[in-house]
Amino acid sequence: MQLTDDNRFLLGFGRDAKLQQEFSLINKQGKETLVPLQLKPRSYKIEKIDGISKKMMKPSAENLLRIKREAGQAYEARQLISKRTNFREEFIWPLKGRISGVYGSQRILNGEPRRPHFGIDISAAAGTPVIAPAGGMVRLAHRGMFFSGKTLIIDHGFGLSSSFLHLSQILVQEGQTVEQGERIALVGASGRVTGPHLDWRINWLDQRLDPALWVPDLSQ
Repeated sequence: MQLTDDNRFLLGFGRDAKLQQEFSLINKQGKETLVPLQLKPRSYKIEKIDGISKKMMKPSAENLLRIKREAGQAYEARQLISKRTNFREEFIWPLKGRISGVYGSQRILNGEPRRPHFGIDISAAAGTPVIAPAGGMVRLAHRGMFFSGKTLIIDHGFGLSSSFLHLSQILVQEGQTVEQGERIALVGASGRVTGPHLDWRINWLDQRLDPALWVPDLSQ
């Protein structure tokens, strides 16, 4: 596991992780200590919707190949482990507005459970600026994915990244370094959506984390 100069590290668990976890710490002398972790249980919103057309439920074979290719691009961008330490900044909201979708919620369409939602949906008018919640480097600036439309991924270091989906415009380029609070994109409705909003996601490598745990509570 990667350590900062003052021996700090990142550790994250996804939506369906087991509540009882443990990890090992090994000191310079090679002595191993097992550290138990007890995660808190959470409940998630489940919504059932019937009457969805087959066309919406099942993309064509051509689109399935495209979806697979684009998923691979996003996966590779999120797997980068840089030595950046922007993850230690106090994260800010990339956009403030009505929360229309929360992490972990799931829809059952025509009786078929779909993948849980792994981000926060923030409603806003198309063209509203999106800012960087923390500094980092742009790892992916895709101009049009099948599901997520214009998609941006920023590396905050040590495997932690932010993804911004359904944008109308991306204002930065791959390889560019951005600072916290810098304008990086504009809200849109690209991809498979019904209206303009920002879908913001946080990953630690392949673990999908709840962005709400990284920022101040908007209700306070």
